[in-house]
Amino acid sequence: MKKLTQKLISMLAALSLAFVVTSQAEESSASKAPSKEALKKYDKDGDGKLSEEEQAARRADIAAKAAATRKANVDKYDTDGDGKLSKEEREAKKAAEAAEREAKKAEREAKKAERDAEKAAKKAAKESK
Repeated sequence: MKKLTQKLISMLAALSLAFVVTSQAEESSASKAPSKEALKKYDKDGDGKLSEEEQAARRADIAAKAAATRKANVDKYDTDGDGKLSKEEREAKKAAEAAEREAKKAEREAKKAERDAEKAAKKAAKESK
């Protein structure tokens, strides 16, 4: 009886583990589903899924965009002209990108402050009437 109970517990544990692994695999594959934009662009037959050919076209576009980005980065930041980015050039790229992000953030904050000031002025004018 004790052996039977141990076997049942072992089988239940194995089934539970299999269920967890299967559900995680399903969640993982579901999270890799193409976006609505990708479907709109690449789903040529309109079935709501990307066929192997449609996926290949999507991967080719992604690879081409990545290659163009790499080339643009090398063209912009390769100061020694060796065709690749050294550690120093990569650090300069990161610093330039960080500065660009900060400048955009400052611009957004300035626009927000301007809108807030306009709202406050309108409110003050309305209250003074």
